[in-house]
Amino acid sequence: MAEIEIRLPKMGESVTEATITNWLKNIGDSVAIDEPLVEVATDKVDNELPSEAAGTLIKILFEKDQVAQVGDVIAILSTDGSATETTSNAAASIPATTAATTTSAAPTSETAATPANAIKSSEDRFYSPLVRTIAQKENISAAELAQIAGSGQDGRVTKKDVLAFLANRTSGASTTSSQTSAPVTAAAPATAAANSGTSSLQIKEPVVIPNAGDEIIEMDRMRKLIAEHMVMSVHVAPHVTSYVEADVTTIVKWRDRIKNDFKKREGENFTFTPIFIEAVAKAIKDFPMINVSVSGTNIIKRKDINIGMAAALPSGNLIVPVIKNADRMNLVGLAKSVNELANNARNNKLKPEDIQGGTYTVTNVGTFGNVMGTPIINQPQVAILALGAIRKVPAVIETPDGDFIGIRHKMFLSHSYDHRVVDGALGGQFVRRVADYLEAFDPETSL
Repeated sequence: MAEIEIRLPKMGESVTEATITNWLKNIGDSVAIDEPLVEVATDKVDNELPSEAAGTLIKILFEKDQVAQVGDVIAILSTDGSATETTSNAAASIPATTAATTTSAAPTSETAATPANAIKSSEDRFYSPLVRTIAQKENISAAELAQIAGSGQDGRVTKKDVLAFLANRTSGASTTSSQTSAPVTAAAPATAAANSGTSSLQIKEPVVIPNAGDEIIEMDRMRKLIAEHMVMSVHVAPHVTSYVEADVTTIVKWRDRIKNDFKKREGENFTFTPIFIEAVAKAIKDFPMINVSVSGTNIIKRKDINIGMAAALPSGNLIVPVIKNADRMNLVGLAKSVNELANNARNNKLKPEDIQGGTYTVTNVGTFGNVMGTPIINQPQVAILALGAIRKVPAVIETPDGDFIGIRHKMFLSHSYDHRVVDGALGGQFVRRVADYLEAFDPETSL
């Protein structure tokens, strides 16, 4: 019987594992090539994985809610139609030689050193092959491994948790949580702080006791990831925010004039977002040191200008799809990219590549009626711009015949930046330049 191993593919530069959220096929079902086989969730995005071959599904090696590492065999197809196998537990279903015999996807050296799937400890706790490999290399005993508070799915220990443990062990810090008996854990923020590379300080959350009648709502998976990412960003980067008010009256009047014709011609709306992104891309070209990342003591100056835009998901969480090479697009191209990514976000159709590679982020707090905001930097970027609500306000208008008071459309731009590498002069000049481009918008622009 010819068998084909289906492995968890690489889904991004920093993605090393994924949680199986739903199998779209059952044992015995026929599977066509490129047909959706399984739904997985990473720390970036939820996604359907298509089958890389055609056949009959005879083995499912990771059940729902189990975590697989990149390169792990997650299912087996038969090409002759036989379906005699049943769903197997990930800890015992694949022989140790499997990782070395397949040619469909090469596993990492860490996963090849151990059995291809999660291993259950003597305390009935699962550890992934990557975690076990690191533990063996660093001489972490089983007792020490059991003390590590896991921040992964169902409390599983992740690579980040083990690295944090090693950093703390080296500095003499204890890794045992002082609140293990508390009903609320603080593993994620503490892990984020330990992994920042800037301090060994352990951040401990307060334990909150609910009062009578209070409702306890557990964070969903994405909210937990967002929380950890935000705490990490604030801990790593000293945030500074500069504010500029921009007069966008010309833009408002121009958009009112062209939006109906654009809708008839293109079949979609033209929002303010493409204009804002165009101005940001122009300002980045003027101030390229805004378009950087920090790695230790090195500054990585990005060649491409990939602008992320915060978008709301149906769950209420936020995600940041990315417009690649935004500086190379005209307004029509930006409008189509903005609408496509926003629609895919609302319909949970974003692909992993849609949210990768961002070098600068824009978030529109004005959508919620907010005048301004103090956004948190989307690591590993060093700056983020919040767009406030456009309001009609009285303003002094200067003319050759004198000054007078008139009604203008104005908005605040709030620019948060990493003060390790972006000083107040650069951060302030950049946001002022964005405002200048908005105020200098040509009312004769055609689409």
